Amino acid sequence: MTETICTPAGLGEAYGSAAAFGTFGELLQGALPDGDDFLVTMPIARWSRARLLFDPRAPAVHVRPAHKSKARWLVQAMLRQYGVRGGGVLLLDSDLPEGKGLASSSADLVATARAVGQAIGVDPAPAEIEALLRLIEPTDGVMYHGVVAFHHREVRLREELGHLPPMTVVGVDEGGEIDTLSFNKVPKVFSAQHRRTYEQLLAALSAAIRVEDVAAIGEVATRSAVMNQRLCPKRTLDSMLDICHEVGGLGVVAAHSGTALGVLLADQRSGHDERLRRTRRVCAALSDTVWVDHSLPGSNGAGYLARDSAAIGR
Repeated sequence: MTETICTPAGLGEAYGSAAAFGTFGELLQGALPDGDDFLVTMPIARWSRARLLFDPRAPAVHVRPAHKSKARWLVQAMLRQYGVRGGGVLLLDSDLPEGKGLASSSADLVATARAVGQAIGVDPAPAEIEALLRLIEPTDGVMYHGVVAFHHREVRLREELGHLPPMTVVGVDEGGEIDTLSFNKVPKVFSAQHRRTYEQLLAALSAAIRVEDVAAIGEVATRSAVMNQRLCPKRTLDSMLDICHEVGGLGVVAAHSGTALGVLLADQRSGHDERLRRTRRVCAALSDTVWVDHSLPGSNGAGYLARDSAAIGR
């Protein structure tokens, strides 16, 4: 007779699929007078997707690609947390390149947590996902549905700031990869003046996002990219600043612990299509890798969830 194995939740074989968006670096990253390192995310319409084929009979969890060991650990941790016995196969695919500063690892893990939840019949809140990821590595705040100020080393939300207006980023890759985990282990020295400046920039950015002031958003992003040169210098920053000025862009956004830089453009300004073509053409002289990303605007969290769900089938 075939033995029937049931988990505590009464689960048989199950399937869960979910997605999480990435970021184009950070609009702002630094440290505050209270001593905490922080960043402000820039959500983009690019995703990591996770599919979990759960089997209550399976003795282990396997992940593909095999090097995504942190995602495998997360599946196992969630099954234990919810009292579910079994394993299965986790399939990950992503639009986000690794080691470039686009939150690829964070998006993989958030998508994984959501897929596990769907498979076993739970709906982990962003704060629950945050708590799980805190055990793994420094993380971007992509478990929250919008722009957030986030303490990435502590993996702790500081503040939800709202949503970005429609913006386009023309990105360039300076080449190579940066291991964000190793980078975040290196102590960063911020003077009292640096901390006061970052506090002022965070206040200015928060206000700009609330009123959709694209010029002010671009100005803060540029200030942060320039200040980050002493921590993770970009050899093409001066050239990107010149391009931004030449094409009438809003500013330059940086992957503060990555290899990407981007020129920010406002979608709703007149002449946007021609400005975008010109920016791409000029940026191609700097790098063999040039691409276009779009901010992920939305009036509420439900809009993001719908976009995430739609992305799974792409």
